[in-house]
Amino acid sequence: MGYIIFILLLGVPMVEIGVFIEVGGLIGLWPTIAVIFITAAIGTGLLRTQGLAVMYRAQEAMSRGEMPLAQVFDGLCLLFAGALLLTPGFVTDAVGFLLFMPPLRALLGRGLAGFVAKRGGAHTWSQGANDFEAGPKSDGASVIDGDFKDVTGDQDSANKGAGGVERRIE
Repeated sequence: MGYIIFILLLGVPMVEIGVFIEVGGLIGLWPTIAVIFITAAIGTGLLRTQGLAVMYRAQEAMSRGEMPLAQVFDGLCLLFAGALLLTPGFVTDAVGFLLFMPPLRALLGRGLAGFVAKRGGAHTWSQGANDFEAGPKSDGASVIDGDFKDVTGDQDSANKGAGGVERRIE
């Protein structure tokens, strides 16, 4: 993982500098700078409108008693897209604009859900129409979560029924 981050930290700026040089050679210095500011402004507007829409969808899901996992994932993608669009560069802008597309976010969400399901330990993840549902692996059986107190050493036989089962509720 460390190597991937190292390569990204070196590779992305090098690619961006190369693209800046090429685009600047084609359209000139000032138009290149203007395009960078225009993409940042468009990205800010998109982030505001889509971010508010995702927030409203998350509130609706919570009001229905559902976990808004898909909306949280969309919000994280939009946050990352906004950061990429505010970063000067054409490649980061392209990736940022791609993250504003809901079908791509849904595809990324399904891929991440599959990855988590494969490596996810105690939880399974699946994507419904527009949301993720998480829950303990139960293979269709009921799962009851609770606390217990071991009373096997308890000598108080008045509270115990047949077979030594305690009838006390705390």
